[in-house]
Amino acid sequence: MRVCVCIKRVPDTAANIRIGSDGKTIDPGGVEFVMSPYDEIAIEQALRLKESAGQGEVVVVSLGPSEAAATLRSGLAMGADRAVLLKDPMKYRDPYGVASTLAEELKKMSFDMLLFGKQAVDDDCCQVGSIVAALLGLPFVGIVTKMEVKAGTATVHRQVEGGHEVVEVKLPAAFSCQKGLAEPRLPSLKGIMASKKKPLEERSVATVEPVFEVEKLEYPPRRAPGKIAGQGAEGVAPLLNLLKTEAKIY
Repeated sequence: MRVCVCIKRVPDTAANIRIGSDGKTIDPGGVEFVMSPYDEIAIEQALRLKESAGQGEVVVVSLGPSEAAATLRSGLAMGADRAVLLKDPMKYRDPYGVASTLAEELKKMSFDMLLFGKQAVDDDCCQVGSIVAALLGLPFVGIVTKMEVKAGTATVHRQVEGGHEVVEVKLPAAFSCQKGLAEPRLPSLKGIMASKKKPLEERSVATVEPVFEVEKLEYPPRRAPGKIAGQGAEGVAPLLNLLKTEAKIY
């Protein structure tokens, strides 16, 4: 079983995000970058598939700056066998730009299964996995919460509104992973030390014309100051009036 997992370097969700001087990207100063949490689920699922089969290879791939090598090393520390960094000369790529670049490189690789996180937690576009699959001509199943693989066929449960769908698909195929599919393991000290010796290939990729561009980033508007409707029992009637006329929840 050979599984390729596409991962993304994203700002830590606990980081204090500031808009950069260009008004279109974030200021990376003081921001810790990590692997997108849904991608960790995808790596864990790939490792379990390899362990269940008793053989195979797990390859992690990332499109990003040179610093993304550290993110790939995190995947290697979890247990992946090798990594490929697609060094990106562009500061920002739209989802199609990311997907088309990944697809061109993935054409050069051999795999039985292609895994993605459900979405990256920085832009929440939730598009790259399905676009890559379309460009490669692969079946795609998104938001997977359960997976069984047998005799070249994957039977998966995918989350839908109000329940789950069960889909059977022939491999090779692509999938995006949702919470509940697998709990990511923590890298052991042995795994961290071993990751330093595992191969990490770096490739250069070309710039592409974006389908859409970010015009600007803005901070959310400040909350309006609260109001004191009154004190004690005398404040009940004014409060109910405000809930009805302003909050529109009464």
